Amino acid sequence: MLPYGRQSIDDSDVAAVVAALRSDWLTTGPAVATFEADLQRVAGAPCAAVANGTAALHSAYAAAGVGPGREVVTSPMTFVATASTAVLLGATVVFADVEEDTGNLDPAAAGALCSTRTRAVTAVDYAGHPAEYDELRKVADTAGATLIADAAHAIGSRYRGRPVGTLADLTTFSFFPTKNLTTAEGGAVAATDATLLERVRAFRTGGLVRDRARLRHPDEGGWHQEVHELGLNYRLPDVLCALGSAQLRRLDAFKARRSALSARYDELLAGVPGLRLPAQRAWVDPMRHLYPVRILDGRRREVYDRMRAAGIGVQVNYLPVYWQPVFADLGYRRGMCPVAEAFYAEQLSLPLFADLSEADQDRVVGVLRAILEG
Repeated sequence: MLPYGRQSIDDSDVAAVVAALRSDWLTTGPAVATFEADLQRVAGAPCAAVANGTAALHSAYAAAGVGPGREVVTSPMTFVATASTAVLLGATVVFADVEEDTGNLDPAAAGALCSTRTRAVTAVDYAGHPAEYDELRKVADTAGATLIADAAHAIGSRYRGRPVGTLADLTTFSFFPTKNLTTAEGGAVAATDATLLERVRAFRTGGLVRDRARLRHPDEGGWHQEVHELGLNYRLPDVLCALGSAQLRRLDAFKARRSALSARYDELLAGVPGLRLPAQRAWVDPMRHLYPVRILDGRRREVYDRMRAAGIGVQVNYLPVYWQPVFADLGYRRGMCPVAEAFYAEQLSLPLFADLSEADQDRVVGVLRAILEG
């Protein structure tokens, strides 16, 4: 089965991991700081590495003060963790509809749903295409809320010339194998505010405080550390950070390859009946994590089934979050975000990853054209 996404691992990645395994540090060592510095050069803001993308969201929400009595306004067109981590902190999630072309959070819809309880507005850079952050900044500032970017798909992307990582107060990344770069499991939070980043770092290390200037009982002894706010162990070990630093050295090549494959899909699929190609706005330079087409005329299920039967691992990204049974049990109902629901009904992700060959891409295109044109 040709997958819709897959990691790219070469000898430099293997060598980096082996060197970390042979070092004195498997975790909480120098490779973590190196990876965070390498990430900062791409993201444009200081970063804290964490265990995975879900941990990044959980840590960002905790740093932003999301909790009971607070609301988070976000998109339903995302993986469930964008919402579930806020709920786990005791907040209420308010789902706002998306833009019809990009599938990203609609700033007008988000603004209409903000209230005095809104603590965070969380955009999702769907498929690697950044959301409209200039407009979302106005929405968040008007509400007195923290602006958060779920950029799990978008490391390496730019919006109006600015790197993802500088567009929101807090930005979260995922380094799962299907993403733009991988640490196997892993994630990170970038912050444009030093206080927020400090809160992220404390949360990912169980809430531990070691800075003597901040200790309430600094004379307890050299071993002493304190917990002032609860956190979790969300550390990313040196072995995986070493892999991440090696992958970052190839990020430009990954982006160039994904861009070339996306452009080739655009050319080969132009004019196919019953098919809508992904949008790209002129002021956005995306790192394409997905190539999300729209299958028209109610044929998405048929196309999905027939392509997978042909050995092509297409995927659907995503079921609107509030359709998940856990959110239905909380009282959320279908019909809340009609644009997102229409987007979901047509969306299909074609295979896209750095090592995808043109021969395999031709096979994807050939099978899809045969189904839609037959």
